Amino acid sequence: MNNQLLLTPRGHFFVRDTNEPDKPVVILLHGWPETSYTWEALLPQLSTYRVIRPDLRGMGESERTMELSAYSKENLAQDVLAIADALNVDNFFLAGHDWGGVIAQEVALAAPERVAALCLMNINIINNAIGNNAAREAIKEKGMTFYWYQSFMQQPQLPEAMITGNEEIWLRHFLRLAHRQPFPEDVLQEYVRTFKIPGTAATSSNYYRTMYAHDLPRWQQLMESRTIIPMDCLYIHGSRDIVIIADYLKGAEQCFQSFELVSLDAGHFIQAEMPSEVGMRMAEFFHEQSFLL
Repeated sequence: MNNQLLLTPRGHFFVRDTNEPDKPVVILLHGWPETSYTWEALLPQLSTYRVIRPDLRGMGESERTMELSAYSKENLAQDVLAIADALNVDNFFLAGHDWGGVIAQEVALAAPERVAALCLMNINIINNAIGNNAAREAIKEKGMTFYWYQSFMQQPQLPEAMITGNEEIWLRHFLRLAHRQPFPEDVLQEYVRTFKIPGTAATSSNYYRTMYAHDLPRWQQLMESRTIIPMDCLYIHGSRDIVIIADYLKGAEQCFQSFELVSLDAGHFIQAEMPSEVGMRMAEFFHEQSFLL
């Protein structure tokens, strides 16, 4: 293992890396409120790969940039490419969960020649007009109760005032598994540790503060232009997710070169709930695409 604070032209990023240069590369991107530690339990299933897991900007032990524009998902995708460059990785498989899945899609659009295949978990597909419209209508009918935290984190200074000093309470509220199993305590405590780094309440909220100013208008353009993400995609969906509901996946087959859906009886934090199954599915999919590297 080679865990390091990596200096790039875009700043410094903490990176976990199995550091096996003779193996094909998989880059894994975590979501909110996670860090790269979320992938540790999947490493046995991904043992035939060099697995690179960065902490994304503003999270984990990577730099706490306060400038809001740095958290547009287009810009965060450029961070990932800078990390790959700094590690001398030209081509790779790519997977992402939650916001990491959005960033993975942006990486795939920004540098399609470098991404051999894509795996997404419990996140919206940014170029999917059919699914995003269907989900929006379904959410309106059911009410917006489960989305309150997104509005909360977009408020100026409110998350900074209320989360700081209450990090463990805040994280325990969100980190719930669908079958009422306890969230893995070692993972939870790692998230709590890094959430206590000064500035994290602001920088983690910035993932949501850029939604209306930048991300949603960009995704609308992608949907209107019927942009295709030009590689094969495996989507692993936790069917009990109350935020990324199944409606988001309607029409997904039109958004990629090819699309495979695996639905598991899990919630939003699917890699914490079913790490062996998720790791196995991911490894099998990338193995089928190995001729592309």
